[in-house]
Amino acid sequence: MSARKILHMHFGKDGGAERFFVNLVQGFAERGLEQRFVTRPDRSWKSEIAHLGPIIENNYRRLSLSTPLMTWRVNRMIRAWQPDVIMAWMSRSSRLIPNYPGAVKLTRLGDYPRHLRHFRHNDLIVGNTPGIVDTCIEKGWTKPAIVVSNFAREVDPVAVDRASLGTPEDAFVISGSGRFVGRKGFDVLVRAAAKVPGAWLWLAGTGDREAELRALVAELGLAARTRFLGWVDEPMHFVAASDVFVMPSRHEPLGNVILESWKAGVPTISTRSEGPSWFATDEVDALLVEIDDVAGLADAISRVRNDHDLAARLIAGGTATLEAKFTKDRVLDQYMDIFDGKF
Repeated sequence: MSARKILHMHFGKDGGAERFFVNLVQGFAERGLEQRFVTRPDRSWKSEIAHLGPIIENNYRRLSLSTPLMTWRVNRMIRAWQPDVIMAWMSRSSRLIPNYPGAVKLTRLGDYPRHLRHFRHNDLIVGNTPGIVDTCIEKGWTKPAIVVSNFAREVDPVAVDRASLGTPEDAFVISGSGRFVGRKGFDVLVRAAAKVPGAWLWLAGTGDREAELRALVAELGLAARTRFLGWVDEPMHFVAASDVFVMPSRHEPLGNVILESWKAGVPTISTRSEGPSWFATDEVDALLVEIDDVAGLADAISRVRNDHDLAARLIAGGTATLEAKFTKDRVLDQYMDIFDGKF
């Protein structure tokens, strides 16, 4: 019999991984599964899951005085509610998984773990790329480890009005989205955009490096043609209004934003970071460039700008890859098999 009760434990913040979390739990709800959640307080996406089940909120810091009380509260809820599945998201959440025999216990990893200590009560690990699963095995994991990837949000992309962002209708617009942190490489994108004459740059996101990025934009003379969009609920609408989407990450275990750019029907460029190197094919569904290669990235952007046949081919290729490998039903079916003990 299929699992009917799932407890999720998720202490992420705001970003692409959190958007996928919302995607997936909404998909589980459509399959008729009952869910409960343990999350950080006051997440921007709370309203998108609140109607799906009760939420316990806590920051779950290792040295916090509230952590033992929260652990006791969660364990009491597990004993009373008796979930069929306990699903942790990333290593930190896995510390909360109890030695509870009545449920399938798993951690869903979207990045490479530094160690396996937090997974001692897991029945299995799910990684969203083969590289993550291989890393777990190399570190000594001997229980099942399975690859189940992501799918793009079920959104019909509607291109925003460029005028609303003070951008000319005939401008060549480069878009990028994600957290403004060092590993995401937005500084490289800014430098590359500065080498493309007359190009405009839209950046959706927030993060610790935003002030540095704004300073770099000003230093390179791009301020008049750059728009910092902040955190947006649905980046696909902005991506759909651009001419090319770029993911310049130095480290990217998967790259859910590429799935979203494919869904938006926009030519896509990415670095050869871990995830894209697995699922994207250079010259077929994306242009792939080396990490930190400003000149190479600028050249790829210029190719998309100047070669309309290439742009059309990349759009068609992205749509084909998305439909072949990253559909909602495929991902949900894989999880349902896991919840039924088929691993």
